[in-house]
Amino acid sequence: MSAAHAEHTGNVFAHLLAELGDHHGFYVGPYKVASLPIILWDEGRLHIYPSATAMEAAGLYRMVEGHPVRVADGHRPTLDLSITNLVVYQWLGMLLLGLVLWRTVQRYRRAPLQAPRGLQNAIEAVVVFLRDQVVSPNISSRRLANGLLPYFLTLFFFILVLNLLGLVPGGHTATGSLAVTGALALTAFVVINGGAIATLGFKKWLGHLLGGGPLWLSPILLPIEIIGMFAKAFALCVRLFANMTAGHIALLSLVGLIFFFGTVLIAPVSVAFSVFVYALETLVAFLQAYIFTILTAVFLGLASEEQH
Repeated sequence: MSAAHAEHTGNVFAHLLAELGDHHGFYVGPYKVASLPIILWDEGRLHIYPSATAMEAAGLYRMVEGHPVRVADGHRPTLDLSITNLVVYQWLGMLLLGLVLWRTVQRYRRAPLQAPRGLQNAIEAVVVFLRDQVVSPNISSRRLANGLLPYFLTLFFFILVLNLLGLVPGGHTATGSLAVTGALALTAFVVINGGAIATLGFKKWLGHLLGGGPLWLSPILLPIEIIGMFAKAFALCVRLFANMTAGHIALLSLVGLIFFFGTVLIAPVSVAFSVFVYALETLVAFLQAYIFTILTAVFLGLASEEQH
């Protein structure tokens, strides 16, 4: 293989894998559909630009490897609050989920005694499954389980919709971003510890940090338990991110093989394996939403149990 061909094939894979990242624009597949606002907080001032082009034209900032930096010293702004591609896909997911659930609620209101059918039946089955098989068995406090059921339902459906949007041709997976999975894990962290404090009281919750051990072991047990609290949230974050990213890397790599070898003869093999991985990714989309939800319920149940 010549050096020029190696460089070309390397660029193909680099270009394909770059599509997994976030962008300052709304993209469908590799095609930019619209520019998105750039919002920066820097040096005590808020800077708002309608697009990256307008930002660079103003002369204060420029884009370097997809990130705005100051022209004067090359440093990034204090805070980048820009609306990015993955933010738009989260909005699309919330809009789609809201419309579907609104139509389901409207059907119940029109005919509360009629047997559910179609999408309404599927959503009811998922809701009942999450209530009876995920939340209730893992959280012993009925009051806590019933009170947080809307959170767990929202968590599952939101992650599922974002996962499935990434499988739509041209779609991008918001859960393939550490920022998104980190925010979801942060909400889980707050719910787990907030729910435990609300159920047990602050004093008994502190007792959990000793892991049931004697007080004289607190210098050893306390740091371990605190690290464990954050490790659970970190595991939730990384597990979802890694699983959703890995499948897309595999899909893009299989497609890239056609360009790597520079022949359509590899296309049947590449497409066959891509279809298999795509079907596997569809299963993973549901599985990861379920795993994130049930682990959050398990962690909450463990944190809110009375010490014996």
